[in-house]
Amino acid sequence: MNTAQWTPALSLDFDPLDRMNHELMERLAQAQRASDADLSQAWGELVAHVATHFGQEDTWMRETGHRQSDAHSLEHRVVLNLLREGVGQLRQGQLAQVRQMSRELAAWFSRHTHAFDEALALHLRGHQLN
Repeated sequence: MNTAQWTPALSLDFDPLDRMNHELMERLAQAQRASDADLSQAWGELVAHVATHFGQEDTWMRETGHRQSDAHSLEHRVVLNLLREGVGQLRQGQLAQVRQMSRELAAWFSRHTHAFDEALALHLRGHQLN
């Protein structure tokens, strides 16, 4: 089972991004632990955080001319759209599907962090953004 948990391996040595990533994992863990009655609220909070989080990363990439921004931002859009579909699934009572999505998101997050966020953190450290 892919349970959301922050580990030192996810640290990117860029505090603003590390804080956002840590919060994303905390919110995902809360959604995974939520009771059926509380899942909709926890999922909504997760989606709101992810939208803000991805928006900040996309802004940093645009403002600093990050060369991987197109692929990175595309992945953000795809994942955010899937999470928003989860809101609709919850409204239809499809809790099992959303719980499965939360496990897949935990696995995806680790891959995304190493594939895209590491390069972004390195790029941003070079631009001295904090």
